Amino acid sequence: MRYIPFGESKEKLSEIVLGLMRIGPGKTTTQSMSVQEVEFLLDTAFDVGINMLDNADIYANGACEKVLGEVFAARPDLRQKFFLQTKCGIVKDPDITYFDFSKEHILESVDNSLLRMQTDHIDSLLLHRPDALMEPEEIAEAFAILKAAGKVRHFGLSNCSPMMIERLKKVLTVPVAADQIQLSAAFTPAIDAGFNFNTMTDAGIMRDGGIIEYCGMNDIVIQAWSVMQYGFFEGVFLGSEKYPALNRVIDRIAEEKGVTNTAVALAWILRLPVSMQAVIGTTKPQRIRDSAAAASFTLTRKEWYEIYLAAGNILP
Repeated sequence: MRYIPFGESKEKLSEIVLGLMRIGPGKTTTQSMSVQEVEFLLDTAFDVGINMLDNADIYANGACEKVLGEVFAARPDLRQKFFLQTKCGIVKDPDITYFDFSKEHILESVDNSLLRMQTDHIDSLLLHRPDALMEPEEIAEAFAILKAAGKVRHFGLSNCSPMMIERLKKVLTVPVAADQIQLSAAFTPAIDAGFNFNTMTDAGIMRDGGIIEYCGMNDIVIQAWSVMQYGFFEGVFLGSEKYPALNRVIDRIAEEKGVTNTAVALAWILRLPVSMQAVIGTTKPQRIRDSAAAASFTLTRKEWYEIYLAAGNILP
C-alpha cells in the first residue's frame, strides 16, 4: 500500500479508501450488514494497508453510520486503527431532496453523526454536493466551532469546483483538505478538456473548472468516487459489453502484471500526478484485497494512455 499526507496533520493515509455506502440497506436488501460482517470487512481492509474509511449521513438515511457505530462499540480497537471521514449537506425530505450548508445544519449533522457512529470525533468532514445558497461565513463559523470543540479535525468538500473552493477559502480559518469528484477510466470529463484545449470539439468543453490542476496547485487531496462506474451510476464498466476495447486492454495489462482487472482500473486513477485517493464501495473482502493491489504498482505512461483511448476517447 502507498500512503499520502493529508491535511494540516500530514497523516499518512492509504491511497485506497474503504467507502461504506453499501453496509446499510439498499436496492437489493432491506437489512444492514451484521456487525460481524462489517468487522471482518474492516479487518480485511486494515490487513492490506487501508487505514481510511468514508461514510456519509445520507447513506441509507443514517443506517451506514449507525452500523459502523455498532462495530466501533463492539471493537473499539477498530476506531483507533482508522482515519474516519463522513459527509453532510444532503437533506432528504418526504417531498424533495435538496442541499443545506447552513451553520445550523452542519452543526446538527455532525452531532447526529457522532452519536450514530459512537465516536467523540470525526477525522475529516466533507460537505456533500455544492449548495448554491451557501453562505461562506456561516460555513467558516461552523467549521471553527467544530474544530475548537474537537469534534472534527479536518475539513473538505465533495463535488465542488475550483471557484467554489476559492470562495470558501476566502473566509475559512481552516484549510480545505480534500475534494471528492467522480472519476473512472470510463468517466473522464475532469481530464478530457485539458487534452482538447482550444479545439472546437465537445471534449474541449471544460465541465470541471480544471479541478485536478487546481487541487494539485493547492495541496488538496482528490478523492475519486464511482471508480468502477460509467455515466452517473449507470453501471460497472469492468466486464461490460458496452466497453469491449477497454476491457481487452485492462485484462491484458492485468494478466501481464499478475493482478486483477479491478487493480488495473484503480491504478489508472492513482497514476495521475497529484495527491489521489480512490474510494471503493465493495462489501466483498476479496474485492478489497484486489483493490489494495492497485497501490503496489504503477502503470507506464503508455499503459495509461492505452486505457484512456480504449475507453473511446480521442487525442487531438
